[in-house]
Amino acid sequence: MPTGNPPVASDALLTDGLGSATLWVGMARLMKTSGLDVLPDLDECPCAGGTLDRLIQPAILVVLAEGPLHGYRLAERIGELSMFGGQKPDASGVYRFLKTMERRGMVASSWTLSDSGPAKRSYQLTPAGERCLRQWITTLEEYREGISSLLRAARKAVAG
Repeated sequence: MPTGNPPVASDALLTDGLGSATLWVGMARLMKTSGLDVLPDLDECPCAGGTLDRLIQPAILVVLAEGPLHGYRLAERIGELSMFGGQKPDASGVYRFLKTMERRGMVASSWTLSDSGPAKRSYQLTPAGERCLRQWITTLEEYREGISSLLRAARKAVAG
């Protein structure tokens, strides 16, 4: 393994000091701290919990178990769940999930006409969606156990 100067950040280019370079897209905001390159703001890091895409499907199922909703209101309700910290998920992403879930038979949609505005597509849970939600309960319990174990190990690791 070659030795040399530690990596340094220059815009979006990271070099190893020996002439080889790797382009790191999106890493232009790196800063130098104690000889290590780190992200200056952890709010955009996955460690902040902002990347919960895998949990959008069970969140949709939970909210629709309460009753039918149109897509935008569904996204608002998901944002109200404590795990999303009051931040509404991207509505277009929710619509993509709904389309896939409808194709798989987990939700059904219908158009709701309004006297005061455009028609809205309303979504409701199907029996297959209810079965899927039951499976998610088991899966989420397994996730919780795994996360608890990982959390214990992480606390032990940083306690030194």
